[in-house]
Amino acid sequence: MTNQDPKINLKADGKFFRRGSERLWLRTVTYGPFPPEKTPKIHEDLSCIKAAKFNSIRLFSLPEKALLDAAQAHGLLVFAGLNWRQFEDFISQPKLLSSARVHLCEWLKQHGNHPALAAIYVGNEIPSDMVRWMGPAVVRKAIESLINSGREISPHLLFAYANYPSTEYLEPGNADFTAFNIYLENPEPFRDYLRRLQNIAGDRPLLISEFGIDSFRQSPEIQAETLGWALNTADLEETAGLTIFAWSDLWFNGGSEIIDWDFGITDRSGNPKKGYVTAKDFTPAPRLETTHSFSIVVCSRNGAQRISTCLNAIQKIVGTNFETIVVDDGSIDQTSYIVSKQFPNIRLITIPPSGLSEARNIGIRASSGDIIAFTDDDCEPDIEWLVRLDRAFKDPDIAAAGGPNLPPAARNFTQAIVNAAPGAPSHVLLDDTRAEHLPGCNLAVRRSSLDAIGGFDTAFRTAGDDVDLCWRLRDAGFELRFMPGAFVWHWRRPSLLAFLKQQTGYGLAERILLDKHPKRFSKDGEARWDGFIYAGGPIRVDPDSIIYHGRMGQAGYQAISSRMQPLRPLEPNYLTPTTALIHRLICWLQPPLRRWSRSRRLKLPALKLSEPPAHEEVSEFHVSTDNHLERNQILDYLLSLNWQSAGSHDAWDVEKNGIRLLIATERLDQQHLNHLFRVWGDPQIIRDAIQPIIKRP
Repeated sequence: MTNQDPKINLKADGKFFRRGSERLWLRTVTYGPFPPEKTPKIHEDLSCIKAAKFNSIRLFSLPEKALLDAAQAHGLLVFAGLNWRQFEDFISQPKLLSSARVHLCEWLKQHGNHPALAAIYVGNEIPSDMVRWMGPAVVRKAIESLINSGREISPHLLFAYANYPSTEYLEPGNADFTAFNIYLENPEPFRDYLRRLQNIAGDRPLLISEFGIDSFRQSPEIQAETLGWALNTADLEETAGLTIFAWSDLWFNGGSEIIDWDFGITDRSGNPKKGYVTAKDFTPAPRLETTHSFSIVVCSRNGAQRISTCLNAIQKIVGTNFETIVVDDGSIDQTSYIVSKQFPNIRLITIPPSGLSEARNIGIRASSGDIIAFTDDDCEPDIEWLVRLDRAFKDPDIAAAGGPNLPPAARNFTQAIVNAAPGAPSHVLLDDTRAEHLPGCNLAVRRSSLDAIGGFDTAFRTAGDDVDLCWRLRDAGFELRFMPGAFVWHWRRPSLLAFLKQQTGYGLAERILLDKHPKRFSKDGEARWDGFIYAGGPIRVDPDSIIYHGRMGQAGYQAISSRMQPLRPLEPNYLTPTTALIHRLICWLQPPLRRWSRSRRLKLPALKLSEPPAHEEVSEFHVSTDNHLERNQILDYLLSLNWQSAGSHDAWDVEKNGIRLLIATERLDQQHLNHLFRVWGDPQIIRDAIQPIIKRP
């Protein structure tokens, strides 16, 4: 086994990846599987892949050492894939999942420390009908169990599941990044869906794990053009990278060579197509300059223990034409001394204790930039923070912009619990790009817009000022833009007591908001947001989720119906029964504590008690056929017999006379299918109904 050098491991870096100290935008191409009788020339291929400026390859299996060695020799990272019987019912046949786990663990013990290995996909596009059959939440937990097993052996590697739009809800909570296979042939829908996926991903990087176009049905010219705008869009929409499917037209799947599509950027003889040239010529947009003048304003009160880390991060920011101003709001510690002695190039303004809003207004008046970017002394802006915010203001209709504030990795179990608790500063989105609220720790505003509404309201001394500002901007007709890549690291409160005290302060600030904006609160004193509340965790299914499946489960895009993002999960390193119990207690206590300080009303959340499910007679059977009979054909046949399609959120496909039916199909290989039938009611009625079409040649 080769010892792994931690300096060259690929790591998640907020919404992106890094290798060592270098941020790496992943330019990946899928490689294989190839027909057995057409063995590829690996070194020759990988040399051409590297020459096309790819920095990584994606495999659909766990490779032999020879391929890993070849990738290392050519300077390519490897994203390996666990190939297992995921297209079958692995919940009712647990040996399928167990076998996959054993295969993964044995391979990692042998090859997990190879320097070329970057990440493992533990699954790829489990069919939506099979997910619905097995139960979405159950399938998610199975995927998470594979990730946990792999991480126990190789904690230095990244793990993910290659998802797709038909099971959008199936994001594992413990993955290191969000990966989606996307096949859209027009730039606008592709761009819009990437924006949606950024919010589905939550705090973590978004990687396009497959994108391609068939040059057989289209043309090599259209393929090249499509790959060009896809690469450019993926870069501009702040993904962490894009994977082109595929390297070669040679493709082996389901036991057969696929000869009726040409997704490769090289043909079956290994000759480059126009798409190869497009991939080679692509250059990501430069991120070194800002087109607007920025003033960064940091307000601090007794921030001596935090301010150096914040300002050191700001000094590393790329971009031209920006200044930094620190407003010391009456600190009684060494804040001013540290700033003046350690950061002489940063402007320091010292004022008597005046409150956060007044401090920010003083910073605005002292600044010279066209855009005022606010962050807090417990934040560390990303190195590309300003250049990504700058892009938003190229639209003259945008008055303010901001991105996510992400908690750094916890240093102890208390930080882990606070990072995963509700009540953190969060943005609220009206859609995938328009914001209703942007928190003040990551908020940039045009000077002209601030002047138009009179800046911050000094009634808010510790919190709530950003909410009030955003509401007033929107009331004045201004637009707020969310930029997913413009993130700051935001250290949460260092103890549970400090966190609960913070929530009390938020409640007091909300009391002022309620008096000033009564129409934005309910009669019970709860804020009424029009948008979707960000909570940091990836959008993922749980047993209570309501999922839009579409008519008979056939929607191409299937999503959870929700108004709030799930909370960040507890970090795996600190996930124990004790921390899980404390986390549940904090989640239960936070809302009533904040409500009490806001309105002096005590309303404890009810404890969820599981109710026994209503008894229904459910039976299952299966019918094996060759591949001439698809699931959709069976459903269409039943519709012709006056069966009715179920609703888009129902757990079954069709119904008639009180009988309900769900169908899923296991794809055993290219020639054989196994249709699974779940019946609420008399199964013999279904057997009789489908008999004619089952026997049809």
